[in-house]
Amino acid sequence: MGERLAAGLAASGAVRELVLAGRPQDEITAKATTIASSYDCRVRAVEVDDARDQAAVERLLGDASPDLVLQTAALQSPWALVGRTDAAARAVVAAGLGLRLPFQLPVLLSVMRAVRDVGLGCPVANISLPDATHAILARLGLAPTVGLGNAAMQLMRVRAALRARRPDGELPLVRVVGHHAQVYGVMQAQPPADPADRPWVYLGEEGLRDDALAYAAPALAPGVRYNQVTAAAALPVLRALLPGAAPLRWSTPAPLGLPGGYPVRIADGGVDLDLPADVGRDEAVAFHERIGRADGIDRVDDDGTVHFTDEAREAVAAVAPDLAEPLAIADIDRRAARLLDLLG
Repeated sequence: MGERLAAGLAASGAVRELVLAGRPQDEITAKATTIASSYDCRVRAVEVDDARDQAAVERLLGDASPDLVLQTAALQSPWALVGRTDAAARAVVAAGLGLRLPFQLPVLLSVMRAVRDVGLGCPVANISLPDATHAILARLGLAPTVGLGNAAMQLMRVRAALRARRPDGELPLVRVVGHHAQVYGVMQAQPPADPADRPWVYLGEEGLRDDALAYAAPALAPGVRYNQVTAAAALPVLRALLPGAAPLRWSTPAPLGLPGGYPVRIADGGVDLDLPADVGRDEAVAFHERIGRADGIDRVDDDGTVHFTDEAREAVAAVAPDLAEPLAIADIDRRAARLLDLLG
């Protein structure tokens, strides 16, 4: 995803220089060279052996002095367990992505601490499970500016459905209140049995409600092909966060450290909610907290400790019940090591 987004930014013509940071074993230099050879943009690679090393990230940020930070790293991809049939993998998948927060949080936490300690004032966009991670980091005053994917993918699906119906007409403003846990159903055009579990879809300035549109585009089976949609949905947000960019009205995850995704206005590097007049912020947050239980997350304490649902605890009870104990920020690395040991 990082390479896709970097290439998209380079192709936009809006970026003078890209700095790609990553591990040597991830061929970061080859990726930078490929992008530099493909677009009219300076691209350089910086090898960082372990982005959990906050001091290394601080040196990187201080040297680069960026206008935008894009965080795409995780200890393990959410796709890593797809197709596995062993008992441990099946149990962890059944528990929901919340149980795999120890894979998504460590690098993001290091980056946000480095951004704070370096005193960097630019926006930070993050793609590592933002619907959940931002709400956790917000408790610590470390939330990124905005998340990427998820609600924006649902927005793209609504626009695709509208475009099929109006091939020659201008599309209306589309605003989506949608959560990560709803993405698979939307992408597969499979609405939930309970209409109350659908994303909220609003059309036009007046906010005409039409939730069924989230499921009206042709079905796309789960797989890494989703990453193409994720990148297409994320790039408008990234371009809008650059200096001098035109304002954007879009939908995207976790602005302002909130759980789930919301309609937003992006201008001058800042992000504000753009909810319809009759939709309250607290109402939307409560909706996402309910839908987020499908990821196995029950609640988040004021210190960032994550509590898992009864369903998540039951899912791993036979293989590793300790994985569903409350997850404290200070315990993330140990829990990640435990997960890796279990999953092999």
